[in-house]
Amino acid sequence: MIKDVEVLNCEYGKNTIKLLRVRREGKKHFIKEVEVCTHLRLTSAQEYLEGDNSAVIPTDTIKNIVLVLAKKDGIQTLEQFTVDICKHFMTTFSQVAYVKTYVQEVPWQRLQENGVPHIHSFICVPDGIRFCEAEQCRNGPLVVFAGIKDLKLMKTTQSGFEGFYKNEHTTLPERNDRILCAELFCKWSYGECRDFDFDCIWNKVRECVLEAFSGPPDCGEYSPSYQKTVNCIQMCILSKVPEVSNDIHVPACSSQVLVPVETPYGSCTCTLSRKKFLEAQGQVLKVEK
Repeated sequence: MIKDVEVLNCEYGKNTIKLLRVRREGKKHFIKEVEVCTHLRLTSAQEYLEGDNSAVIPTDTIKNIVLVLAKKDGIQTLEQFTVDICKHFMTTFSQVAYVKTYVQEVPWQRLQENGVPHIHSFICVPDGIRFCEAEQCRNGPLVVFAGIKDLKLMKTTQSGFEGFYKNEHTTLPERNDRILCAELFCKWSYGECRDFDFDCIWNKVRECVLEAFSGPPDCGEYSPSYQKTVNCIQMCILSKVPEVSNDIHVPACSSQVLVPVETPYGSCTCTLSRKKFLEAQGQVLKVEK
């Protein structure tokens, strides 16, 4: 190796581990289909520098461990499953210095016929994908994030965009009534991950997103910009879901498009955090547009 070059980071892992777990309680069945990505960083980079694979846990072994944990312990919640995977690698392999696991769920819902839940049939409903992420360094805290992505929302009025900066390149007209369509990505952290009801929290956050985006069902709520709508979503979550420490949104949106297109689209991002969490972590509030 060149003397003035050093390894800053080297990780490896297994991506897109897909599994479907079926739990049977008599005639009634329950399912959970997930996709898992697990990456490791070892205490030594000898496999990169010297070709020594003695400490390397094969990615096929990583895959098999994920499958065994799902079969043995089940998937009570995405968050708990993600934590279980991280803890297993940290407690089982002394050569692991860092582990990161991402899990996302396929949105299956129990099929209903005339309002009666079916005992073993399900339908995939693309109304937002739930995901979770956990990471841990050896001798460091286990950090857990959760989120929702690919949540497509639209309001056909009660949205506008006026008073923006203009110069010789501006062609966009001001509007006080437009269609607002968004594909939302929302990610938050739990700070100190205690014994939370993760399913309940996730559903509360999703309800906050829908409420803040659309407003009251009989009249809606006016949005002067998509940035303001993003902030309203964040503030709604932080005010109603105390378990959330950081609330992160990276949405993409298109407005007043009567012929549906995917590109180009505008985007904005904003990160909020509770002040007490920032003070404890020594972090800095970040806001981007």
